[in-house]
Amino acid sequence: MWSLFLIIATFVVCFAPSFQQFPRRCANSEALLSKECCPSWDGDGSACGASSGRGFCQDVQAPTQPDGPQYPFSGVDDREKWPLVFYNRTCQCAGNYMGFNCGDCKFGFFGANCNERRESVRRNVFHLSRAEMSQYISYLNLAKNTMSTDYVVVTGTYEEMENGSNPMFANVSVFDVYVWMHYYVSRDALLGGPGNVWTDVDFAHWAPGFLPWHRLYLLHWENDIRKLTGDMSFVMPYWDWRDAGDCDVCTDELMGARSPGDPDLLSPGSVFSSWKVICSQPGAYNERGVLCDASQEGPLRRNPGNHNRNLVPRLPSSAEVAFTLGLRDYDTGPMDRTANMSFRNTMEGFGDPSTGRGSSTRMGMHAAIHVFMNGTMSSVQGSANDPIFLLHHAYIDSLYEQWLRVNQPSPSEYPDSGAPIGHNGDYNMVPFLPLYKNREFFLSSKELGYEYSSLQDSNTLLVESMNPHMENLLQVWPWLLFVGLLGAVVAVLMTVGVNAMRRYYQAPGKGRSPFPEREPLIPAYSMEEEAAVHKSYQTAM
Repeated sequence: MWSLFLIIATFVVCFAPSFQQFPRRCANSEALLSKECCPSWDGDGSACGASSGRGFCQDVQAPTQPDGPQYPFSGVDDREKWPLVFYNRTCQCAGNYMGFNCGDCKFGFFGANCNERRESVRRNVFHLSRAEMSQYISYLNLAKNTMSTDYVVVTGTYEEMENGSNPMFANVSVFDVYVWMHYYVSRDALLGGPGNVWTDVDFAHWAPGFLPWHRLYLLHWENDIRKLTGDMSFVMPYWDWRDAGDCDVCTDELMGARSPGDPDLLSPGSVFSSWKVICSQPGAYNERGVLCDASQEGPLRRNPGNHNRNLVPRLPSSAEVAFTLGLRDYDTGPMDRTANMSFRNTMEGFGDPSTGRGSSTRMGMHAAIHVFMNGTMSSVQGSANDPIFLLHHAYIDSLYEQWLRVNQPSPSEYPDSGAPIGHNGDYNMVPFLPLYKNREFFLSSKELGYEYSSLQDSNTLLVESMNPHMENLLQVWPWLLFVGLLGAVVAVLMTVGVNAMRRYYQAPGKGRSPFPEREPLIPAYSMEEEAAVHKSYQTAM
């Protein structure tokens, strides 16, 4: 049955449009030399579905607003003014259409004409039924073991590609495309030659774009799982880690328990114990002055709780979450890791979750979970290898959503300029194709077609939390009913038998009954004895 599902799902993915860079159709010397990535839509054969009005091939508009001082270079990194180093013409989709060839629907819409609204609800992973948990794990494993047919990942700089005449790309699985994306957006800048790198740069972290970028990342991942499996109702869960004493998702039924033979590895009972990681050795790449080549680098590692307690004393508390949500300003000052009283910086983990002061000596909130996992998750560039990454960031996104609903900021409150490179409002988010701007995801999840169960009314949340218990009850109720009926039958038979025996032995001539009369509960006293009894009570009182 599983092999049949794998074959069907693989067939589905071969014909499903996808969204991330680099689209396979644009990963060739012709597209790179012409700097144009405008693939045709299969529905009408025209570039970007232009004949059907879905979109058009247009020039990329590069942002002109000045960046912050954190990155003092220009023209040395392929991610600058994304995606102009690789392409200066891409598909610009119209209406509710989306995709590198405008072949899909915008987030929150579906249907042949992309005019039907989607309303999904992301739920607490512990509120899933046993069948839903099992399905989620199987989808993750399928994505890890199915090669992407729609897109590839870049393994060399544009200069190493001889300005496009020598393409350098690699095939990876559907899951590993997302691992690579997180690596590529957060990697250090290569300045030329072994060991010559700039570390104070990240196009998705340490600045205002942190929350919008990861929101877009999760939306694409969720969409691609639907495409891969054919399950259009799939919605990713989240892990609410507040006040947890340990990694309570680290079980073989979920994200994998600790291996009894090696505490740094996962239990052989978990499907994730066989996973191999990619792009997890940034130090080695920097020493050689190269990009990750997407080759396998060993098993997934995790040893939760055995980390540096001076850096992260424990998992975040409810009080720390509440304090962070109470910070009114989305970002402040230089809008980096030193920002004070910044919701973004405190949520990301570089602001103290009890004072709001930036440059905290201890990691909190988002960063605390990464450090706590003490393994693959603890490296920014390689962290997306661990499936816990998705559960964790879904919860971070739910807190971001809660803040948005309380404060209801206007798009103009997202910084236009002065943020670290890659984070200004109109900057095209690296490394996505089609193009998205940071400001476009500074809005409620409801506008993007999804909701969080934790933000619904209390009655709905109560019903959801009872679902797993109801499922267990439904699984055992036939046995409970059988035992109850059996007990009732036995009781009736015993009662009938006892009464029949009483009547038999009480009949004349049947001898002594096996149920003799008992002694009276209240003894009969003589008058003298009764007086003595009353006297003893009075004495005792």
